[in-house]
Amino acid sequence: MASQVLVAANRGPLSYSLTEEGALVARRGGGGLVSGLSAALGDRPDAVWVCAALSEADREAVRRGESEPGVLMLDVPGEVYDAAYNGIANSVLWFLHHHLWEVPREPVFDAAFRERWAGYRAYNRAFAEALAERAAPGAAVLVQDYHLALVPGMLRALRPDLRTAHFTHTPWAAPGVFAMLPADIGRELLEGMLGADLLGFHTERWAADFRGCAEAAGFPPGEGPRLAVYPLGVDGEELRELAHRPEVEDRLAQLRAETEGLLTVVRVDRTELSKNIVRGLLAYRELLVTRPEWRGRVVHLASAYPSRQDLAVYREYTAEVARVAEEINEEFGTADWRPVLVAVQDDFARSLAVYRMADVALVNPVRDGMNLVAKEIPVVSEAGCALVLSREAGAWAELGEDAIGVNPFDVSETAGALHEALSMAGAERAERTKRLAVAGVGWPPVRWFERQLSDVGGAGV
Repeated sequence: MASQVLVAANRGPLSYSLTEEGALVARRGGGGLVSGLSAALGDRPDAVWVCAALSEADREAVRRGESEPGVLMLDVPGEVYDAAYNGIANSVLWFLHHHLWEVPREPVFDAAFRERWAGYRAYNRAFAEALAERAAPGAAVLVQDYHLALVPGMLRALRPDLRTAHFTHTPWAAPGVFAMLPADIGRELLEGMLGADLLGFHTERWAADFRGCAEAAGFPPGEGPRLAVYPLGVDGEELRELAHRPEVEDRLAQLRAETEGLLTVVRVDRTELSKNIVRGLLAYRELLVTRPEWRGRVVHLASAYPSRQDLAVYREYTAEVARVAEEINEEFGTADWRPVLVAVQDDFARSLAVYRMADVALVNPVRDGMNLVAKEIPVVSEAGCALVLSREAGAWAELGEDAIGVNPFDVSETAGALHEALSMAGAERAERTKRLAVAGVGWPPVRWFERQLSDVGGAGV
């Protein structure tokens, strides 16, 4: 059936698992973006979400012809998917846009890289062809993120009648960093993006960086797609409901018993290199060294979800997070005080519980497209929280007026910001939290999606 509205993303709204008997079981995905897009598409019988089969069970579902309404899952060959996802998207484009390369050693653009790039190109081609085949005349196509940066250009060649938007959830690399790519690869990447009618970014800063990269590569300024800013936020009502479910109440009671009488410094992140967890721990340690009055009075509640553990550099970083936390506990801990309580595991209920307990929220990424945690914590913090926020997070553009800003590389400044946040009067903290929460829910996922669909000329908006 032809579709008037199509979303293309690496990850879809559901995944499959296989029972011991070989039956397939579908499970809806979590997370605010998936929930928001699902809600936005749910009332549209002419809409479809095109995504990749990510597991063997997903691929089996495709082979058996099983699918949920409104979902088209692509069985991309495993070696192509690995080259595109791990070899290029996660190991090159993520590092590029977050400025994470250790330049004396990385990147290396050799023959093996170009083989992986061919896989990335094939992966994007598979999406473009599926979208071209499924889209009704004049349909609106909303392509998501750096995994599918080539799709708009490919789709324009296949179906020039379609109206295509692309949204980048990460930052966009500054022109000087982008220029590290081989010239032909950089140009191919830009041409792919410039095939869209509309390019969306979280902040004007990231849009300006894209514009600068395109102009540096020789694309005429002012021509091509419209660039627009859509600062994704959170669904406050849904988040508050999730934060008061029974399993969260249980975790909250447990954590309150463990931390009774202590002020809380909270962080919730994936153990992603850009999230800067280790420097955050070092800043907390420096706080305890330089401001000994906080010893025995504060606890750092850190939730660190293991991320991309199929890549060695991420496994090593996850291990370092656990090691530094334990070193702080060994150095400062006493018989009745453990300064860091870190959970290096995927525990959503615990994360929501620490959101509610937050006196101080520490969000210090080295670079981040948005960072929804910075918006989520003020929405559910019960006593109000002071937000210590990196100026390199996209969220800074909206939240900076009521946050305490830090240079994410400056451990001493971050330690000072933690002291300022912990010392903030309760009334001021509560007032700032109210304003932060209002800003955080300004662009809930449904509004974020619908605005882009309207701007690209989608039907039925």
